[in-house]
Amino acid sequence: MNTRRNDLFLFVLIFILFLFAFFVFWTVTDMVLLGASLAVVLMPLHRRISKYIPPGASAGLVTFGVFSVLCLVAVGTWAILVSNLDVLQKMFTTIGTWLNNPATNPLDLGIPFTKTSMSGLFDKGAALFVNYQKTLLDNLYLIVFKIFVLFFSLFSLLLWGEELKRKLTRHVPAILSEYIKTLSGVASDTLYAIYVVQIAIAVLTFFISLPVFYLLGYDNIVFFSFLAAFCELIPILGASVAFLLVGMYALAMGDMRGVFILFFLGYIVVSCLPEIYLRPVLVGRRVKIHPVIMFIGIISGILTLGIAGFVLGPLLIVLLITSYRLSVQDKKDRDKLSVP
Repeated sequence: MNTRRNDLFLFVLIFILFLFAFFVFWTVTDMVLLGASLAVVLMPLHRRISKYIPPGASAGLVTFGVFSVLCLVAVGTWAILVSNLDVLQKMFTTIGTWLNNPATNPLDLGIPFTKTSMSGLFDKGAALFVNYQKTLLDNLYLIVFKIFVLFFSLFSLLLWGEELKRKLTRHVPAILSEYIKTLSGVASDTLYAIYVVQIAIAVLTFFISLPVFYLLGYDNIVFFSFLAAFCELIPILGASVAFLLVGMYALAMGDMRGVFILFFLGYIVVSCLPEIYLRPVLVGRRVKIHPVIMFIGIISGILTLGIAGFVLGPLLIVLLITSYRLSVQDKKDRDKLSVP
């Protein structure tokens, strides 16, 4: 009995210290969480490679592979933005001129946005797509440090994650061991589904955006579709940012036909429907959770924790529901055993 109490006390103490560290290091916590989630997803690959080479080399190879892929994506995105910089500058110049013109008012056209609310989106878009070099330089130290934390976390957890898990679960009360084992498997499935679905929806966004921008008639169809897919790939942005920005451009030119196309076909069909229906269904189907609950978890996580919440939101929802199911099943099993 005393041993169980000591194990439980140690487990609770470790959990409290973990929560304390979570809030103290909040600035980089999102990168640690993303690194941990990537480590969980890539752990099977690491195990397979480590059969042929030392574990440290395997963890380094997998980490370098992820780093290389992200570098290729970053360089490719930068090249596309540079080659279409004139299009972006024209678009943002037109929007800026329209916003600074006191004679124009979107409310007069039936658009449910004021210039003040649209200016914030415009400034963020300009910083991300037009003034990206200045934005990078202004935040260079933080960006480099966060990238270091991300890949250090990924490498460390690939190399020592399973050992750390064994050491932590060693102090877990025996009654909780089976629950943790089940929840670990569910967490792995959830994270795998989240990342796979995220990439799949970004690719889908690119292709279903093509006919929308073709109907718009502004040329640069492939570039605008890429812009929507790129925004969709970044959880905290989403394809809606691209459609809202291009919609502001259409509004600034007085193209109400383009505004309606971008709102109904772009924003609602291409951007919102996959987020409201497709993503929750695909993720929820793998972990057997209702799509509406998954949708609440995804949106709540992003609104609360930003980019880390994209992973943590649905993961916490899945773990909570799975824990409830396990407790209900455990009670049923105990009731059956207690029946004479």
